[in-house]
Amino acid sequence: MDDEVEFPITELVVAAAGGNAGAWAQIVTRYRPLLITVVRQFGLTPAEVDDVAQTVWLRLVEHLDALREPRALPMWIITTGRREALRYLAVERRTQPRDPSRLSAPEVDRQAAPLDEELMRAERHQALLAGMAELGTRHRQLLLLLIEDPPLPYAEISRRTGVPVGSIGPTRARALERLRRTPSIRAWMAAEADGRSAARMKG
Repeated sequence: MDDEVEFPITELVVAAAGGNAGAWAQIVTRYRPLLITVVRQFGLTPAEVDDVAQTVWLRLVEHLDALREPRALPMWIITTGRREALRYLAVERRTQPRDPSRLSAPEVDRQAAPLDEELMRAERHQALLAGMAELGTRHRQLLLLLIEDPPLPYAEISRRTGVPVGSIGPTRARALERLRRTPSIRAWMAAEADGRSAARMKG
């Protein structure tokens, strides 16, 4: 059975806020890949990524019982991860020598695209990360393996996920449909629709 069905986000958050250690462990296990992906975008070393991640988990412990909407947890993790990574760069590295070879590339990339386009790309990426985090383990793993570069053979994907080769296509379709229904993706799609409507009105 899919772990999203067994352990919905709302139940995990409520249980963890009530002191359930098992629920907290499930939250960390489910959302650590999301957090690490967000923090790595800032060019931190693996040790620095771990430091920032630990800070985010501490912040979550402090604010877990204050989350008004538990299903917003993925976006909370994204937002807090970005904020703590920026704080780390501003404070912890202030007196440390910078490594231009590692930090210059992201700066060039950010300047290469117009601001509006960069913001749209970042919002889409964050929505996808949050939506993927809301999927069950099997669906999330399958979608991630299907977008590997270079592409993996279906036989290898089947071996890693336990999904029969003939069922990969239908399972992918169900996973994508579930991804589209996640609150994060629905909110992003609604915002995109509103933006297109506003642009047509201006035109």
